[in-house]
This record gives sequence, structure tokens and C-alpha cells, in this order.
Amino acid sequence: MAFSSNSCWSITSFLVILQLLSSSSLYADGCYTSIFSFGDSLADTGNLKQLASISDQVFSLLLPPYGENFFDQSTGRCSNGRLIIDFLAESLGLPLLPPFLHDKDNVVTLGHGVNYAVAGATALNSSILEARGIVNSMTNASLGVQLEWFKQTLPSLCNSVSECRTLIGSSLIIMGEIGGNDYNYPILAGKPINEVEPLVPLVIDTIISAINELIDMGAQTLIVPGNFPIGCSSAYLTLCGSENKIDYDNTTGCLINLNKFAEYHNELLQTKLNHLRELHPNVVIIYADYYNAAMQIFLSPDKYGFTNGALKACCGGGGPYNVNESVECGISASVCDDPDTYVNWDGIHLTESAYRVISRSLFQGAYTTPQFNSLCPVPTSTSTLQVGNGLWNSV
Repeated sequence: MAFSSNSCWSITSFLVILQLLSSSSLYADGCYTSIFSFGDSLADTGNLKQLASISDQVFSLLLPPYGENFFDQSTGRCSNGRLIIDFLAESLGLPLLPPFLHDKDNVVTLGHGVNYAVAGATALNSSILEARGIVNSMTNASLGVQLEWFKQTLPSLCNSVSECRTLIGSSLIIMGEIGGNDYNYPILAGKPINEVEPLVPLVIDTIISAINELIDMGAQTLIVPGNFPIGCSSAYLTLCGSENKIDYDNTTGCLINLNKFAEYHNELLQTKLNHLRELHPNVVIIYADYYNAAMQIFLSPDKYGFTNGALKACCGGGGPYNVNESVECGISASVCDDPDTYVNWDGIHLTESAYRVISRSLFQGAYTTPQFNSLCPVPTSTSTLQVGNGLWNSV
């Protein structure tokens, strides 16, 4: 199903943003005034939910038990609770990032940034994917569409080109994660890896092009995440499993070829980012190593309190990884009693507890290049949060 880039936005919404953002001129914790986020279901805080409500579509990942552990039982997030973007905002002393698309009857605070990410979104636009036989039935809100949404809001966020450059320059831009769905759709539909590999340079170039546009508009600090180790995904392990033991990593149980594919994406992305840094030496371009931040959990789940392991989904329909194509989380799947002891939520997405650990590793640890905490020190609370059966400093 297709959605136009401007179908759900109005001048009223523009004015709401203008009023709220103009009252927020100080940096949060001395770092950034606001966050602007692009991406897919790993970052969506409600955009697909609003698109679906407008079109009367039903997506299982927007139904309970999604969001069951979120503050207001929100089902706009593809997890049982908070996402990486939520933990980042909290750590910077900013409110949780609201979606760009929202019910006009609901009052939302947009003064500290906007989230343009849409669950199901791809980096490449739908026409490019369809020409290769890849169909996205969820949304056409690709990265290009999200960038256009951002541009459309600017006249109402700032009154002049210089004012807009100041706003963008003082904000933290999160470029994804994006690109994972460009691969998910064909691989989970049965296409072999070697037929999907040619998409990688196209996806990376699309991401780099969007970053260049944002830099041209004044962006000074951007976080660009890589892809997760998809070979450790419960859905991939179920649908792309092998009868040959040598196809699995002995330590983690993950599929080797799929993780190598994710590594290929991440390596090419980092090469392109290094080139961007040479072209824009005054811009801070941060690579967020989602792959290794997550892999530490897959290597040692018990260390982080995930006593039910890393490869079995909490919400699913049975089988070795609790994933069944005919039993969807949100419709007919059963839910585990203690999501905090699981890494995987529904086969594709992770639990709030897993995202919490990954967020801390990224923004207070060593899994960003350059290290995020050296650029914007994130205070670590003296209190602790329960993560699985272990303790983890709160973020």
C-alpha cells in the first residue's frame, strides 16, 4: 500500500511545531537542542500506527502485546517497551521523541525534535525495489520520503535559512537504522543472498546521499547506525535455517552467511562514512556499531541476565526459536511471562531490556566511532535498573 509524502500533515501541525520548538533554545545537558530521527521499525515511535489508522489497515505489530511494558501501553513501537531512540533521548535529558505523523486531536510535545522513522520503511524507494521484484506491502515511506517530510517542516520550524541552519546544527541527527528492510523483504521471501548482495551498494549510496543533504542544510552531528547481526534473528533462523551444522556459529548458534552479509553492509557503510569525514572535516559523523553492541549479548546472554537465551522469541508460535509464519505476534501468538529474560521479542525485533543494554553500550560505552560519550558525556545514574536477572546501571 502506498502513502503520499504529504498526505497526513497540515499547516496546523506545522504551527504546533513552530510554537513548541521556538520555546526550546537551550541544549539538553549542554549537548543538543533536539533530535531528528529517520529509519524503520527499530526507531519508529508511532508513524506507521498513524498511517494505518488513516487507511484502516491492521498490522499485527501495532497490536497488543506490542508496547505492553511501555509507560502508556503504546502499541506504536515494535517491541514490548522502549527502543534505542527512547533510551538515547532519556540519557540526554530530552523527552521521548514523538512521531512526525500524529492524531491531530492529540496534543504532542515536538519542541525537542521529531521522529520520521516508519516501521517497514526501506532506504531505496519503492520503484527501485519493485523493478527488482521486491514488494513492500507496508509503506512507501522510504528514506527519501522521510527526508522530504523533514524539509517540509523546516519553514515552520525556523524563519530563515540561517535560523534553520542553526537549528539543524545544534540538533542530533539519527540516520536510521535504515536499509535492513531492503534486505529483509527479499531474503525472507526466499531470495538467495547472492541475489540480494547487489542491493548493498545502492542502499549505502542512498544513505550517504541523505547524509550529504542534511550536511548541506547545516547538520553538524549525525549518528549513522549499522545493521544488526541478522543471522541471530529468530525469524531468519527459522525461515533460512540449514540442516548443515557448519552453517551455524558454534559459539552463538547464529547463521554465519547471514551475519557475513550484515558485516558486508556495515563495512561498506564505514568506508563511505570515512570518505564523508574527509569531505566534511568539521562535521561529526558517528558510526553506531549496532552489530557488535548486539553481538556481545548473543555471545554471553547470561552475563546480561537473559536467562532464556538470545535466540528464542518471547512472543511467537512455537518451534525451536518460537517463530511460526502462520502465528503472528499481536494476533494469535503466545507471550512469555518475563520478557526481561529474553533478547528477542517477536522474531525480528528485540525486547526493551535488550535495547537498554545495547543503548548503554553505544552511548556510554565503546561501540560508536568516534565515541559518543567523549563528545557528549552521558551521565550514569547511581541507581540501577533490573535487566533480566542481572543489574545494569540505568541510562
